[in-house]
Amino acid sequence: MGRSGGKCFTGYVRGQAIRTPTGPSRTYREPAQKPTESGIWNSHFIHNRSTADPHPSIHPIKSTGIISSLDLTPHCCDIDAMHEPNGELHHRERDTAQLRESMAELAAGRPTVALVHGARGTGRSALLRAVPPLLPPDALVLRARCHPSEQGFEYGMVRQLFDPVLSGAVHRGDQALPEPGGERGSADGPAQEALRQLLHTTRSLAADRPLALLVDDLVHADAPSLRWFAYIARRLDDLPVLVVATLPTAAPRVVEELGSLPYLRRLWPEPLCATCTADVVDQAFDAPVDRDLAALCHAVSYGNPLVLQDLVSRLRRAHVQPGAPDPEQVLAIAAQALSATTLSWLDEDDPAAGELLTQLVVLGPGTDVPLCGALSDRGEAHVQQARDSLVRAGLLRADRGVAEFVHPAVRPAVLARVPARTRLELHARAATVLCRTGAPARQTAEHLLKAGSDWGIDVLRSAGGQAAAAGDHRSAARYLRRALALLDTSDGGASAEEAPAGAVPGEGGADGVRGNAEFVNGELVHGELVDAGVVDGGSFGGLFGEERTDGAADLAETFHELTAWLAAVELHCDLDGAARQVAAAADTAPDPARRAAALVALASPSLVASVEGARPFLRACGEFASQPAPSPDHLLRLTAQALLAGHRPRLGQAARVAARRPDDAAARTFAGALAATAAATGRLGTARRLAARAETTARPDAGRRAATSTGGLVGAALALAWTGEIDRASALAHRVVDTARASDDFALTPLALLVRSETAYRQDEYGAALADARAAAGHARELHSAALTSAALACTARALVGLDRAEEAAAALAREPLAAGTHPFVRALHLQAQGMVAAARGDHTAAVGLFLDCGHRLALRGITNPEVLLWRAHAAQSYAALGEHAAAVTIMSGTGGGPGADASPPSPRQAPGPVRGRALLTPAELRVVDLVVRGHSSLEVAESLFLSKRTVDTHLGRIYRKLKIRSRHELIAALGTEVTA
Repeated sequence: MGRSGGKCFTGYVRGQAIRTPTGPSRTYREPAQKPTESGIWNSHFIHNRSTADPHPSIHPIKSTGIISSLDLTPHCCDIDAMHEPNGELHHRERDTAQLRESMAELAAGRPTVALVHGARGTGRSALLRAVPPLLPPDALVLRARCHPSEQGFEYGMVRQLFDPVLSGAVHRGDQALPEPGGERGSADGPAQEALRQLLHTTRSLAADRPLALLVDDLVHADAPSLRWFAYIARRLDDLPVLVVATLPTAAPRVVEELGSLPYLRRLWPEPLCATCTADVVDQAFDAPVDRDLAALCHAVSYGNPLVLQDLVSRLRRAHVQPGAPDPEQVLAIAAQALSATTLSWLDEDDPAAGELLTQLVVLGPGTDVPLCGALSDRGEAHVQQARDSLVRAGLLRADRGVAEFVHPAVRPAVLARVPARTRLELHARAATVLCRTGAPARQTAEHLLKAGSDWGIDVLRSAGGQAAAAGDHRSAARYLRRALALLDTSDGGASAEEAPAGAVPGEGGADGVRGNAEFVNGELVHGELVDAGVVDGGSFGGLFGEERTDGAADLAETFHELTAWLAAVELHCDLDGAARQVAAAADTAPDPARRAAALVALASPSLVASVEGARPFLRACGEFASQPAPSPDHLLRLTAQALLAGHRPRLGQAARVAARRPDDAAARTFAGALAATAAATGRLGTARRLAARAETTARPDAGRRAATSTGGLVGAALALAWTGEIDRASALAHRVVDTARASDDFALTPLALLVRSETAYRQDEYGAALADARAAAGHARELHSAALTSAALACTARALVGLDRAEEAAAALAREPLAAGTHPFVRALHLQAQGMVAAARGDHTAAVGLFLDCGHRLALRGITNPEVLLWRAHAAQSYAALGEHAAAVTIMSGTGGGPGADASPPSPRQAPGPVRGRALLTPAELRVVDLVVRGHSSLEVAESLFLSKRTVDTHLGRIYRKLKIRSRHELIAALGTEVTA
């Protein structure tokens, strides 16, 4: 046996005793075959198929689910026989036919040199193993397998071939094989003599019987063995010798030396077709396999038998159900198989292609190949060669243009192999190259975000404008948040030191840094945002316009501008985040006028659903009204926002301004908001007149942000509903919904749907009310608005109770707890819904408590109209169900049977202790009490309610006198610790 790393193949004549010219008689047996890195299947992997169905695996391949993006049209073989298993071979009928022709030549005493070409795993070794069964019975077979680690051993391949039959001669001391080191010398010296001696040995072995020399992975043979192979292959005329060698797809050196031989054959095993792949997978599982699973196996393996073997083995080890596989599990296993086979081979055989694949995967969809060339400092020719290698490996589609992966397992497989540091470096380099070459700002910004680069503020700002103009508000918010984060650690802009060389903002020619120039100029981005409805024309003061200088703006000014812009963007995707940014924009404004301008541009009735969203407008309204000459438009819009929040700061001043400008859009908005306030406090005639003004003169402003113009319509619709004008309220609610949708006002849409749900509920159209409430809940969740979500769930529960589905209503309320910091009206609405659910389930005692709590919270906000939430009627019904008819009459006595009657809480005689004490206080005093019992000082109460400390002390003095107490401790004892927020 040979001594070349233990990989020798035994020569044999299929089960017969042979005698070599120089050695004793011995018998050689074919060794057990093991799968190699170029093989196909283990013996247990193939099972005999029934011949009753000659094509059991030819089925239509669906393109659904996980493989919906794959191009998996079955490319069936040209002849049916190619689908039949051939031993352990599939789809190899053409190749075995050529081998049989070579056997015929061998039987006729003529030579053949067959080269089997193919990439790793394509079945070259398996095809080589198929040769011995085709040989004549008396043929002598000598085999060798080459490996890169043995290239330093001279004549290693030759010794593997001839050691089994010449070991006797070596034992006697005859020089049958050349010794290592014999190559050193002249061309006519020992090397040439060794070649002649080996040729003589080959002729001697083929003198009496056919001879087959089988060499696996010839390209890895040592140099002397390669020289011998070419030498002997050219000198086989009229000898019964068959030489079969396997080679990779490209082996130019060997092909050049043998290309002119008349008896040369070249075989190219094809990838398995979809039908053969399905056959193999069925046999592996020994059961019919889901067609989608078979199709995915074909796509991942790209017809490569060894990749398919690895993938199916992993699927079986993971106990994947062949008839009903889990798509996500299969995709994860496919990524592992791809990483262990194709990707590992690519790293070893073609590092340039592996580097290109890593860049394409890390940089994401849409990355073009030239950019990867710039990142790797390679020429376009090298990059195209690498791309072609990826196409041949079945990883990229062949379409020229933007690189696209063949199947979804490629990306996770590659990402699992790339260290985090490498990813960051690639993104950083990509951002630099893109910025230098004038790529779109959004493309550059994505890499800046993923790399965590510390430069690119202007690029991020420009990308935010482009994303917002395109309607991608979530991406715009990401870019602007990163710009704000960079602003904290920079001098306010991307300077020449911060940006990469050649990417200085505002510099460059026509093909320069276009994204930077767009924002520094300001006009283009502003126009895009106005057209997209993100901002109003002229909003944000100096954010876009003449006040911005050519250089970097002052840090505080820039921070204010970016914060206001981010708030405008988040109104379309994150209401709670927008509320925080609105507060930050108000806090960073340089003066009251700029603060008012910024808040007017951001005013949306949906913001006041939370205390945090309403607070900046309340503060700015009082502050701005005290200015010497406040802008009428700003004053009216800020006051309208404060009214919708349930406050009335400096109402008289705004009313006088509105009276002087009745046809102004801001005056109409103010009129609608004031109508809702009047209706809530029981001034029904005033409410109807104001609502009519907003209803008849307002016009939807489609194509622009509709929040500031339709805020008045929301108030008017509520006012009409609360004053009994249900039909008019319903028509106006439909109009508000249509306006919100036409203007793509995402913030207004859930609120508009809630108003329409309210009108439908009052018309006893519970199905329509339920549909609108659920739609509002979906929109509110998408906008991350906890307050609007709570309101929508309460409306959903009320509608379900109306449909006699109390258990579903209870589940809807229990699904999400009431968010902290919601508007007191939303809390009252939630309490009403809880009371209705409790009453519907028969728990009237709990229902009464919930209804009374609801009325108390409404009273705290000054809402005295019983038509607002109808809590008295529900409480009376629960009292009656409990047999307390006197209490039912008492609770309803304030309504007088119709809208507008006194709706104060129960009288002191019928109410329990804390409620009796609270009934003596006014709404303003109750607001003070609720903060005092929570431990707030007078100064803190004054700041929270936007009052002076003296006013708070006055309220406390009156409260003490009414309750006949002298201290805060007695106040808590008299009223309890229940609070409203």
